[in-house]
Amino acid sequence: MKKVLVQKYGGVTVADPEKIKSVAKSIYQLSQKNLSLIVVVSAMGKTTNELIALAQKISTHPEPREMDMLLSTGERISMALMSMALHDLGATAISFTGSQSGIMTNESHINAQIQDVKAFRVQEALEQNKIVVLAGFQGVSPKTKEITTLGRGGSDTTAVALAAAFGAERCEILKEVIGVMTADPKKVANAKKIEKLNYQQMLDMTFWGAQVLHYRSVELAALKKVPLFVGTAASSQLSYQNMNPSEGTMISEEKNNSYESSKPLAVNSHSQVLKFFCRGESFHQTWDLLLSELRKQKISFPQLLFSEKTTDGFVFFTTGAAEWTQSVIQIKDQLQGLQLTDTNICSVSLTCTGVTQPELFQKVCGTLSKENISIINISVSGMSISVFIEMKNEAKALNALHSLIDTN
Repeated sequence: MKKVLVQKYGGVTVADPEKIKSVAKSIYQLSQKNLSLIVVVSAMGKTTNELIALAQKISTHPEPREMDMLLSTGERISMALMSMALHDLGATAISFTGSQSGIMTNESHINAQIQDVKAFRVQEALEQNKIVVLAGFQGVSPKTKEITTLGRGGSDTTAVALAAAFGAERCEILKEVIGVMTADPKKVANAKKIEKLNYQQMLDMTFWGAQVLHYRSVELAALKKVPLFVGTAASSQLSYQNMNPSEGTMISEEKNNSYESSKPLAVNSHSQVLKFFCRGESFHQTWDLLLSELRKQKISFPQLLFSEKTTDGFVFFTTGAAEWTQSVIQIKDQLQGLQLTDTNICSVSLTCTGVTQPELFQKVCGTLSKENISIINISVSGMSISVFIEMKNEAKALNALHSLIDTN
């Protein structure tokens, strides 16, 4: 069988008919290079946001099952249009939904997790020399037979899962960005591209807010040893032909060769973090209370960033997509035994090759102090120093901490 290459195209790259046609030309050119191609597509442009807004006009608390039915249509539109564009170029292509392509998930809605990939139809299509176009972000629960979605950014995870299933040479996440950056260029003007990262570095960056990749996709890539490439469609062509990682960013098992290095790599943020207080004696009891209260309101589980014991309970710092935080804020008065105590917090993180050197911690605190930015709390992981601060200081903190990165 030919070498398999998996490509995932983000929503901006397929935002309108002309962009879809342009991407189709790039895919068609690659198909002439004796490759088996699996192409995963996101919904066009802001389609997912528009569908969420539409649902909220109908219902204040949409049923999670119906939200999955609604949101999964965005990627289905993209896959069908991309397949049509490829056919018009003379390629043989076929589109599949998540369920048709064998993405098996648990029974959760809105934020389902992939449990298996049974891509029999994809295999058959590749053997027939067809370009396979898949709807990202979705799957099916074999237990309930229901359509599920994988959460914001889930198309990345779809692509990695298929790359793992077929032993692909690499998985390319293609966007209108030149690669993984030292910061969000919309927030830090002098952000630079990073050419190489290992899985753990990328995991920390995405966990602490880097939007360039879905956190779970990096976790899966690390587990299955799938090499990742992040860049534009044009850089993908150049990188693949010349095996030149400088055209984008390569993420792989490559380890840091330095001893006890604490080199700053990137700054990222969660723009809004919600702080909860739960009265109770054990972490398990209070966290279970938080999750059960959200479940009653048909709100998916959050990302826990930090927790702390107080004299009479526990504090939780959590985050999620913008629609998640807004939904929680709307129902805060309906929560039983649970207090939403602060909605004006953000997190800003400096991810490094390691954080063992004490002077790095001092630099972070000193840099923020010079900017008169008060720290509410601090979390330190193996590769990141993360501070919780007032939302109004997010941009100032990002730019200040970015000055610690050597971008030359």
